[in-house]
Amino acid sequence: MNRTTLSLIAAATALAAVTGFASLSAPADDGKTAATATPKLLPVERTSLVCPAPSVSDLADTTYTSFTPAGDTPGGSTTGTAELAASSVTSADPDAAATGDKKDEKDQKDDEKKGDEKKAGDKKADAPAKAFLTVKTPGAPVSKTADGADTPALVGTATGLLAPGWTTQQSTVDSVGGARGLLGLSCTAPDTDFWFPGASTEKSRQDYVHLTNPDDSAAVVDIELFGKNGALKSEAGEGIPVPARSSVPVLLSTLTTEASEDVTVHVSTRTGRVGAAVRAADDTAGSDWLTTSADPAGTLVLPGIPADATDVRLVAFAPGGEDADLKVQLAGADGTITPAGKENLHVKSKMTASLDLADVTKGEAGSLIVSPAQSNSPTPVVAALRVVRGKGSDQEIAFIPATGPVTARASVADNRAKGSTLSLTAPGAAAKVKVVASAGSGGGEPAEKTYTVKAGTTLDVTPPVPGGLKGQYALTVEPQSGGPVHAARMLALPEDGVPMFTVQTLPDDRGTVYVPDATEDLSILGD
Repeated sequence: MNRTTLSLIAAATALAAVTGFASLSAPADDGKTAATATPKLLPVERTSLVCPAPSVSDLADTTYTSFTPAGDTPGGSTTGTAELAASSVTSADPDAAATGDKKDEKDQKDDEKKGDEKKAGDKKADAPAKAFLTVKTPGAPVSKTADGADTPALVGTATGLLAPGWTTQQSTVDSVGGARGLLGLSCTAPDTDFWFPGASTEKSRQDYVHLTNPDDSAAVVDIELFGKNGALKSEAGEGIPVPARSSVPVLLSTLTTEASEDVTVHVSTRTGRVGAAVRAADDTAGSDWLTTSADPAGTLVLPGIPADATDVRLVAFAPGGEDADLKVQLAGADGTITPAGKENLHVKSKMTASLDLADVTKGEAGSLIVSPAQSNSPTPVVAALRVVRGKGSDQEIAFIPATGPVTARASVADNRAKGSTLSLTAPGAAAKVKVVASAGSGGGEPAEKTYTVKAGTTLDVTPPVPGGLKGQYALTVEPQSGGPVHAARMLALPEDGVPMFTVQTLPDDRGTVYVPDATEDLSILGD
């Protein structure tokens, strides 16, 4: 069962619970069972998000922008809350957390001496954390900044009116060292299964998978690593405990002795659920967050390759028992082409494969479409792109995972007056899309614009900007007609000649769910 199915079931269960104890098909007066009523499309009532600890640099600056789009779906709540608060525990030492090192005897004795002091503060520590960021009104983003390496992971929940489509962007500028860069991600929903093709255990890379538990009970996590020859030997990745409402960073290179340029990371939970994301840092090429790929599928779309990309690398993995023969295409401004000499990629079962596409965009923004080489034999795969802008010491990296289409609505927060680029891809039929720019976090008037995306193309646009913008704003993408649309947003914040950037994909926000029309029927309890 994939993540989409689990999420929909969870949402439907929560909504059904709101209506009280119910029967989906009450008996008719004549003793016959009445036909089940048509399910209603209702807004979700609860949404959870987790944001990993943003940086280990004292000089890092992080901006959080949280937003719930304004909606008009009837049947939803008229009140609600949306808050993000610091996790109870965030390891300040990623290396210690990664290797599971125990404290030496001196540290243990010190802890014993402090035992009484700790007990005295337990009640205070168990109290709910004070909200770091609170959204009060749909359509109005809220922004806040944090500095340094002590910024913890955040966990949060939105309910009622503020739950449908709630999103939070975490953007960090780290301008020191070879791994300096702009690191951005849309904070993730907790789940039980994640795939991250595009990670690495090479010496030049410091890749941490951040595991954040938003719940009040502990989670147990397994991490599997797959290289070009299959699974990388690792025992340290089994049964990793993640305490309640805490975050644990795990350095991938400590889980195996094998150095591999391209690694697929599989995170799964034995108990509980977590949010997961990989913070990838290259000693010379910058850093960014790698978020999970869309669920394994025969055809994948990876939208939003910048026009000025100097190097693009595709990394794919086949999690099933069959090999995958993939056709690689680029959807550009004028149509879909097959890159010369880069037409196909063979992915062996449970092995990571890669394809160096170099400067495939040739100065024209595009999106990659990966599909079965033989249409009658689709093998599910996951995939991501490693994208480079700039050259030499002035280069920066970002990652683009495969993402699903925007079926109803998707939003991305933290857009600026300058530096935002929106990519819209219609891999099949042409599509018409409405893009709404919210008010700014500090003020401004919303704006909107409608775009037509031709079949088999990628439309790269500078999105509308709110009038009188102050602060950051959010973009909401709503397909109006036509075929499926995949979307991504690039945020570029150049600094000292380095083209710092990050790319966030826009999967559908799943802000609504079909719920059966339920009526109370105590007769199901029996006589």
